[in-house]
Amino acid sequence: MSARDYHESLWEGIPEGRQPPDWAPRLAFLLDHAPAGSRVLDVGCGEGFFTGALRRAGREALGVDLAAEPLRRARARDPALDVRLLPAAGPWPLNDTSFDVLWAGEVIEHVLDTAGWLSEVRRVLRSDGTLVLSTPAHQPLTRLRLGLSPRAFEAHFDPRSDHLRFYTRRALLALLADFGFQPVATRALGGPPGARRTLLVAARRLRWRVTPADSRPAA
Repeated sequence: MSARDYHESLWEGIPEGRQPPDWAPRLAFLLDHAPAGSRVLDVGCGEGFFTGALRRAGREALGVDLAAEPLRRARARDPALDVRLLPAAGPWPLNDTSFDVLWAGEVIEHVLDTAGWLSEVRRVLRSDGTLVLSTPAHQPLTRLRLGLSPRAFEAHFDPRSDHLRFYTRRALLALLADFGFQPVATRALGGPPGARRTLLVAARRLRWRVTPADSRPAA
């Protein structure tokens, strides 16, 4: 199966018109970090719920996805939406430093080439632009439950799942720092304290990407 066919197949079991989970708090967090009039790229836009909400809230929004089916649904619901198909591999057909904000809602955990993906995020964001994302949270009580229950562990890390990466807050912030992003705000929502289901992060793109090698004294 090609990469394109794989992404299309994921949408076969998703009912059309289903609102994203934790819709209201995720949208509020996004709008808090996307000023009015800003140009926003919605990566992995799906059916365009966030793309449309951004446009209605006075932002200039472009939605992109790897699958054509959700884009068809998005256009059917709102023909005015600007949504486009990304190539399954390689650079995104978008200009350098062309967006003020990039939103990736429940996307990074699906990414195979995380380094390549974050490099493209940096490329299309302007200096001091903001990456805003959400991903499943793995807080202490969640990790404890998974460690104590073989059944829960096997279900959560099912190799047939489309979730390829599993992030704690610390691991995600360390990853973003490696690619030149400085955290601005984080929030966990849904579920009890210590076992929240969703992690929200806003991080500013620094002008220069500082790697560990850059910080070592020259020989």
